[in-house]
Amino acid sequence: MTDNEDQIAGLLLAAGGGRRLGGRPKALLDHRGRPLVEHAVNVLRAAGCTRVHVVLGAAADAVRQRAELAGCVLVDNPEWAGGMGSSLRAGLESLSGTGARAALVSLVDQPGIGAEAFARVRAAYTGETALVSAAYDGVRGHPVLFGSAHWAGIAATATGDRGARAYLKEHAAQVALVECGDVARPYDIDTVADLHHLE
Repeated sequence: MTDNEDQIAGLLLAAGGGRRLGGRPKALLDHRGRPLVEHAVNVLRAAGCTRVHVVLGAAADAVRQRAELAGCVLVDNPEWAGGMGSSLRAGLESLSGTGARAALVSLVDQPGIGAEAFARVRAAYTGETALVSAAYDGVRGHPVLFGSAHWAGIAATATGDRGARAYLKEHAAQVALVECGDVARPYDIDTVADLHHLE
């Protein structure tokens, strides 16, 4: 393993309570017979992330009991109900001081994005100032990679459900887009109607 490989940490945001799913935490949705959070961790690992931090919120105790997350750093976000921004802040904070120079960010509710898309975005890492995003027919989407030079700025603007959207918009000229439309489907599992995507 090269030094470079260990410098890019996987950051999985898995704290959501599934408000539009009738309060079913997304991390615990079944996908291929296992909790969705487990699937998402395996995708990050398959893409080459040896360090994976998982931000938990809704039903965190149940997630710890049911999901096989050995080797992951589990980060509790007591403010998870306030939206994804708080989870992103908690996750980035958990990475500071670890030696990680970039975070490859995954959302637990996007099982249509597999290891190949994550590996492409990860491969575009150029150093601590890198900002990389997957694109689908040229439109920015997930996953995203944030070099550590941007973490403080992202944390300062990550509020509500916006996550890093405002920061990425502001720094659009610096964002390297990596086309992934040929290898991934970027749907979200947000509502009961979306559950048909799970296997």
